[in-house]
Amino acid sequence: ELEDAGWQELPGCQAVAGTECDFSSAITEYYDAHYVRVRAHTGDSVSPWSEILEMVPEHVAQIGPPELELQSTNGVIKVRVSPPEANQRKKMWFDDLSFKYNLVFWENSSQAQLQRKTIFPVDTVDDLAPDTTYCFKVQANLPMDAKQGLFSPISCVKTTQKAVNDLLCATNLSVLALNMKFLLLWNTQDKQQGNYNVQYLVGYLKELNEDSSDKWLSVPGCENITSTWCNFSSIITSTGFYYLRVQAREGHNKSCLSREVRIDPLETNGIGPPGVRLDLSDTLLHILISPPGGAEDEFMRDHYDLSYRILYWKNSPDKEEEVKQKEVKQTIATVPDLSPSTLYCVKVQAFSEPYNKSSAYSQQECIHTPAGTPLPLIIFGIFMGALLVVLLVATPLVFVFYQAYAKIKYVFFPSCQPPLNIEGFGAQPFSSPYLPTAEEPVENCCVIESMITEDGNQIDFTDYKHSKQSSRDSGNYSNDDNTSGSKGSKETLEKEIL
Repeated sequence: ELEDAGWQELPGCQAVAGTECDFSSAITEYYDAHYVRVRAHTGDSVSPWSEILEMVPEHVAQIGPPELELQSTNGVIKVRVSPPEANQRKKMWFDDLSFKYNLVFWENSSQAQLQRKTIFPVDTVDDLAPDTTYCFKVQANLPMDAKQGLFSPISCVKTTQKAVNDLLCATNLSVLALNMKFLLLWNTQDKQQGNYNVQYLVGYLKELNEDSSDKWLSVPGCENITSTWCNFSSIITSTGFYYLRVQAREGHNKSCLSREVRIDPLETNGIGPPGVRLDLSDTLLHILISPPGGAEDEFMRDHYDLSYRILYWKNSPDKEEEVKQKEVKQTIATVPDLSPSTLYCVKVQAFSEPYNKSSAYSQQECIHTPAGTPLPLIIFGIFMGALLVVLLVATPLVFVFYQAYAKIKYVFFPSCQPPLNIEGFGAQPFSSPYLPTAEEPVENCCVIESMITEDGNQIDFTDYKHSKQSSRDSGNYSNDDNTSGSKGSKETLEKEIL
C-alpha cells in the first residue's frame, strides 16, 4: 500500500490491448520529472509492475515537422514556413521566434544535388533554372538547446520565366563602412543609364511569422538616383540589423529587384586610424590621441571600447633605433626619459578587443627635443630657485609674527610695574595705554604748605597751588612739578624774612 501511494492510472490507458499509450493529457509540467510504470492483465491474473521509467517531457520530446508552402513567381520560389506547433492548443516550445529553419531543395532529376539554405519563416529562393521542377523540405531547429526537428513532407513546384531582363538588375552589391559611415555600391550590366531606388528593411521583421514584403522603406536621399552608390548612414542605429536591396527601373513598367544584402552595423563597420598630436614638457613626450571619427563621435568610443597601440622610436639617420610599443586605454599617453636634441616619431593604431577589430596606423608624427642642459647645473638652478622662494616668503612672515608677538606681550604682559605711591596701596594694576579705561572722577584740590621761622612762628600760605585734575594726574603732578614749586616757595620766604 505504501508503494502504491501517489500513483494514478492514466486516462485512456486502462486495459489497453496494444503496446502503446498516449498520455499527453496527463502531462502538466514539461520541465518536471514524471514516473511511469506498466503491468499486464490476463483474465484474473495480474503481473507485477514493470520497472519505473523516469521521464522529463522537455528532454525526451522531439521537434515535429513544420508546415511548408511554396509559390513560384517571376523565376523565384517564395517559401513560407509555419512553426511545428502552430495549430496545437498546448505547446512544448512557447517562443516560435527561437526556431531556425533549414531548407533542403534539389532539382527533380536523376542526377540532382542537394542544396541547403537557412531561411526565415517567409523567404525566397532565387538563382533557379526556369521552367524546372524543384523539390523542397524544411526542418525546424533549436540551436540553443542543440535540438534538431523532423523534416516536413516533400513538396515540389515548377519555376517560371523571369518577366524582366537580368541586364536591368543591380548586381554585386557591396558595403563600405568606416567610422559608422556606410556606403552601398553596386554594378549594372545594362549599358543604358537607369534609375535606382535603394530600399531597406529592419532585420527583426524577417524573423516574424508573417510576410514582410510590404514593409520595405526607401533610403532617404537614394530615391530615383542615377548613380551606382548610396550613402545610407542616416538609417543606421547601434542596435539590430538591416537588409538592403536596389530596385532598378526602366521606363514606367519594367523594374527589377537585386539580391538582398544583410548589414550588421557593429560587425560590418570598420575602424579608421586615430588622430595624433605631440607635445613636449621637460623630459616628457605627451601623445594626444583623437578617437576614430573625431572626439565628438561618441558612437565609436562607447560601443567599441577602444584601446590604442602606440609605436615610438628615435629617428636617427646614423643608426636604426628599436621601435618601442605601448598600449593605453586613455587618449593621453606619455613617454619619459627623452634624450636631448633627438627626433622622436610616433604612430598610433586603434583596436577593439570585444569585436576583434583594429584600424590602420595613423600617419607618422615627429617632434624634435631641445638641446639638453648639464644635470649639475639643472640641480643647482632648482636648489637656488627653491631657496630664493623660501627667503621671499619666510622673511615677511617672520617679521609679521615678531611684531604681533611684541604687541601682545606689551599689552597683556608689561615688563615693568608702576610705583605703589602712584596708584596707592591695594589699587588696581597699571593699565596699558592700548586698552580702553573708564573715565575717572574729577576733584578740586588745594595745596597748603606751612613754614616755621627761626622765631618759632608759623606762617601759613594758602592757595599756593590750585588745580583741577584727576586723581591720577594729581599724583603725577605732585611727583614732579610740586617739588620744584616747593623749592621756589622756600627761597621766597627766606628773602622776605630777612
